[in-house]
Amino acid sequence: MLQEMQLKGYSEKTIDTYLSCLTQLFAYCKTTPRHITSEQIKNYLVYCIRDRKVSGTYLNQSISALKILFKNVLEVPWEGLKINRPKLGKPLPVVMSKEEISQLLSVIKNIKHRCMVSLAYSSGLRLNELCHLQLTDIDSSRMQLRVRQGKGNKARYTILSPKVLSQLRAYYSLYQPKNYLFEGQNKKFPISGSSARTIVKRSAKKAGIKKQVCFHTLRHSFATHLMEQGVNVRIIQQLLGHRSIKTTMVYTHLVNFKPSDVTSPFDNL
Repeated sequence: MLQEMQLKGYSEKTIDTYLSCLTQLFAYCKTTPRHITSEQIKNYLVYCIRDRKVSGTYLNQSISALKILFKNVLEVPWEGLKINRPKLGKPLPVVMSKEEISQLLSVIKNIKHRCMVSLAYSSGLRLNELCHLQLTDIDSSRMQLRVRQGKGNKARYTILSPKVLSQLRAYYSLYQPKNYLFEGQNKKFPISGSSARTIVKRSAKKAGIKKQVCFHTLRHSFATHLMEQGVNVRIIQQLLGHRSIKTTMVYTHLVNFKPSDVTSPFDNL
């Protein structure tokens, strides 16, 4: 299973997640992959929903891992198992207003931490993407940021804010990072994702923001604010690195607008 995913080019994070999902499934069912039945798998998924209260993401990850195991490793027809993905409600993401973003940044006094949060929001970065940024990924001549550690190993370019670039230059002169833009305690490695998550959560609490803010909230806010500015949804899709436009379209439900600013089509008859 491990070799199959490595050959397919899955990220280390995805590989670890899928193997963990399968380990938990077979431990619960007390059987081996070749002897497990579709009924046992369905019972496990129901247990996850009813008792463990897991997210829809976890269920989909478990099913995706099973599909790779049966189709590519055991060479068992997947369709014969008749395992369908559960239809679960998907809540809208939490988004901060521009005022809340400003409040969040105002309480961060450490220049490195402030640069991390500013860059994540201003460029719409995922957590792993921010942590693995290197100095050579900053293109100040074109005001672009190269994302080489994108989801699914998909590289892309996103925007670089002039105001954030100014902050980064001040940060660089003070910290002098060598390879990774934001180094960890061991300067050979990037800052950990857990450290970045903690910075955002603590800062949101300190700023008095009542919403359930996490690191990914910065990315959601970036996309929503661009949409409110009238940026084309296809451009936002490219900046975020979404494979499907459907993923980007969720932000249309989060845009604030005044009904008084909208003209009825009746008035144009």
